[in-house]
Amino acid sequence: MNYKESDKVIDVAEEITNDVEKLNKITYRFSKIGSKPQMQKTVVFEELKKVTDYFERRLPQTGKSVELIIEGDKEVCAEMNPELFEWVIENLIKNALDAIEEKTGTIRIGVSEVKKNVNIEITDSGKGIDLKRRKDVFRPGYSTKRRGWGLGLSLAKRIVEGYHGGKIYVKSSIHGEGTTFTILLKKC
Repeated sequence: MNYKESDKVIDVAEEITNDVEKLNKITYRFSKIGSKPQMQKTVVFEELKKVTDYFERRLPQTGKSVELIIEGDKEVCAEMNPELFEWVIENLIKNALDAIEEKTGTIRIGVSEVKKNVNIEITDSGKGIDLKRRKDVFRPGYSTKRRGWGLGLSLAKRIVEGYHGGKIYVKSSIHGEGTTFTILLKKC
C-alpha cells in the first residue's frame, strides 16, 4: 500500500523482522521448558527495558493510551536466563494491559535492591484481583479471560521459582485501582 513511500516500507519491514525474531524467541523459550536453562549475570533493568521497549512500539495497536514506566536501580544484577525472564515480564505486562479496562492507564515497573535480593514490582491501574481469587492466579488452567488458557502466570511462577530460585507473588490488589506483582531474585 505504501510502495511510493519508502520510509513507511522500511518501517513495516523492520517491524516484520522484529516479529519474526519474536516468534523465534518464543520457539526457543518453549524448547527450554523442562530442561535446565543456562543462567548468566544480567543487569535486570536492561532486560526489563528490552521488554518495555517492545510493548511501547505495540501499545498504539491496543486502542488504549497506557503509560509504561520503568524506574529504579539501573545497575543491580541477578543470575538469570534472560529469554525465560523476559517471558515472565511479558506475561505480567500482557495481563496488566488486559486488566486496564479504561482507555487510559499506567503500568509501572520498579527495580530495587533489598538486602541480598533484587526486588521487581509490576503495578497496573487495572480492575484488580478479587481477594478470593488471588491464591488461584498461579494455578494452571485458571483464567479470567474468555480466550485464556490460564498458563501465563503458572509458567511465570515455574520460571521464577523453579529455574531462578526466586519468588513471585501478588503483593497487593485493590478492586478498581490495580494490582502489584512482586518478583524477588537473588542478587549477583
